[in-house]
Amino acid sequence: MFKPVAMQRLSAVVLERDSRAVLRALGRLGVVHLERVQAGPDTAPLPPVDRAAGLARADAELARIDALALRLAGLARQAPMAGAGGASAQAPAADVSLAGAEAALRALEEKIGEFLARRQDFERRLAQATAMVKQVQPFQGLDVPLDELGASAFFHFAVGTLPPENFEALRRGADRLTVLVPLAECDGRLPLVAATTQALKDQLESRLREARFEHAALYAVQGATAASFTQECREEQGIIAKDLAELELAMADFAAQAGVRLADLRQAVSTERKILEAEEMFPRTEQAVLVTGWSPAESVLAVRQALQDVTRGRCVLRVRDPSGTGQEDVPVQLAHPWILRPFGMILTGYGLPTYGELEPTLFVAISYVVMFGMMFGDGGQGAVLALGGLAAALAGKSAKVRDFGVLLVLLGLSSTAFGVYEGSYFGITKDAAGQFLGHDPLSPEMALPLMAAGIGVGIGIISLGLTLNMINKFRQGDLVGGLLGRFGAAGAVLYWGVLAVAASYAALSERGLLGPVLALVVVLPLAAIILKEPLQYVRGRRRAAAAQDGGAMLSPSCESTVVGCGAHAFASESMASSLAAALLGSIVEVFETVIMYFANTVSFVRLAAYAMSHAAILMATFVIAAEAGRAVGGAGGAVVRIAVIAGGNAMALVLEGTVVLVQALRLEYYEFFSKFLSGSGRAFEPFRISGGGQVSTVPQQ
Repeated sequence: MFKPVAMQRLSAVVLERDSRAVLRALGRLGVVHLERVQAGPDTAPLPPVDRAAGLARADAELARIDALALRLAGLARQAPMAGAGGASAQAPAADVSLAGAEAALRALEEKIGEFLARRQDFERRLAQATAMVKQVQPFQGLDVPLDELGASAFFHFAVGTLPPENFEALRRGADRLTVLVPLAECDGRLPLVAATTQALKDQLESRLREARFEHAALYAVQGATAASFTQECREEQGIIAKDLAELELAMADFAAQAGVRLADLRQAVSTERKILEAEEMFPRTEQAVLVTGWSPAESVLAVRQALQDVTRGRCVLRVRDPSGTGQEDVPVQLAHPWILRPFGMILTGYGLPTYGELEPTLFVAISYVVMFGMMFGDGGQGAVLALGGLAAALAGKSAKVRDFGVLLVLLGLSSTAFGVYEGSYFGITKDAAGQFLGHDPLSPEMALPLMAAGIGVGIGIISLGLTLNMINKFRQGDLVGGLLGRFGAAGAVLYWGVLAVAASYAALSERGLLGPVLALVVVLPLAAIILKEPLQYVRGRRRAAAAQDGGAMLSPSCESTVVGCGAHAFASESMASSLAAALLGSIVEVFETVIMYFANTVSFVRLAAYAMSHAAILMATFVIAAEAGRAVGGAGGAVVRIAVIAGGNAMALVLEGTVVLVQALRLEYYEFFSKFLSGSGRAFEPFRISGGGQVSTVPQQ
């Protein structure tokens, strides 16, 4: 519970021809965090293969798939977006290479292009027929073949429309050789056929212009009147619309099938891309590849069996514990029960512990829940939080929503417990309703005990952080840091000693022990903290000198001896100055340590401050409700009071609840985590590919 999941380092030597199958098998298992390894004498002589070209091709194909998905959406709006809902239930064709994906995408593009071209042609023809009907329809009452209008050598015909109010003036001005045939008004204009002799053509056109007459270019079919031509166009419209509807159905069916195919291709190309990325991580020889990674200890047997199966025994797997590896290099996986998962999110928000550090999620859960309840104590509001969290935990659609629901349940129960202790239910206290008994945070006799309780919680949390830090340092072999660090044994003695002296100051003074005790619990720890940096510096220099002397050769020449003596003198002078700098830094750190311990402890007074402010806000809500109800009076005043109380509780629940969440988080991060948690751990990110996706066994160039 207090350590990350145990990891083991895996190093597998496999044949080059089996490497892609091995990666595919590991990806399906999803329990191996692949590790990039450089070529060298301890690994393999040749560097990893360069798959930049293949990765570029894969990226291009993924972009192409996205573009095709948009084109499919254009084929049929009801068709699903390809790739948005995952892969199909059926596995794509086995052995899909990038070249195969390109060919499949090309075929889809051609088919989509054919559909779009046919639809564009149908839409063009339908628009043309509609335009013909719109032009000819106003002249339905003209029972004359349209092709005969204007075909006479003796008469001039003008066909078009004009504003209805201008027709009467045009009629009065027409001579006896001009014939005007008005038709039924259409769309706010009057269709008109005007005829005159060729000799009077210009005169008629002039009068038509004055009447704002607009000529209409009628579609003419030999022997067809306006009515018969309109009927033919409408029949053509029906045929085209039917063909277009059938095409739309065919496109929708194709889009659905192509969407599934595109999702399969996306899965295959994405899998291929992951394989290519992984291939760039491992050194090799001419015939073999060294695959390296980390796996949970409980999954090693499954990995071994998978490698044996996929290579038919043509592999060598070496498994070792991470004891000889730097703890920061080991990926960290946290395994939490459902009740602790929400607090794991709080931990990862700060940063993961390294593999060698203690995993503090249980302590985070306890401290966070207690601090929230202290700052937000109310039996009624806490119950609302718990019920809302229970609903989210049971009905949440995602794991994050369900985890947040669990968090709200725990916080609500804590708030309810402290609310019962304080005698507050939706802000109703024993002063507002005599049947409730409790410890009101706003009562004068509760102020100091409440602040003392907040500081007491802070002392406990800070002390826990110091204890965890000492355990971490000793487990990592850092004895100097564990003993002399400001968060190590020296810092703990200083902190606890000052607290003990403050608590028993009068008794120590009375017995004359104040001076010796201060020297023991203050002066000595401060001196130890001051010595830490210089001591670590000297140890580091000695190790470096020992390593240098071990690799150096003695020079037989006098000149070299003189130069060596000069270099030694220079190094001694440099060491002295660096040692002084380290000592000065330690002195500054001592002042920072004293101030920080004081500030961290006082910071927990906010637990009492927010408890008081919460009670004050609810009390103010009742005061405002009483004044508002008195101002309205009668039955309406009672309704107003209830509305104000409900609104005030809702605002306190949302706004103040959010503030308290943040404040508790701040105390966790700055007053607790900063004492022991480095936050520099690497997350365990196993190599995963979808189980259905197949990739080519042929290396992509």
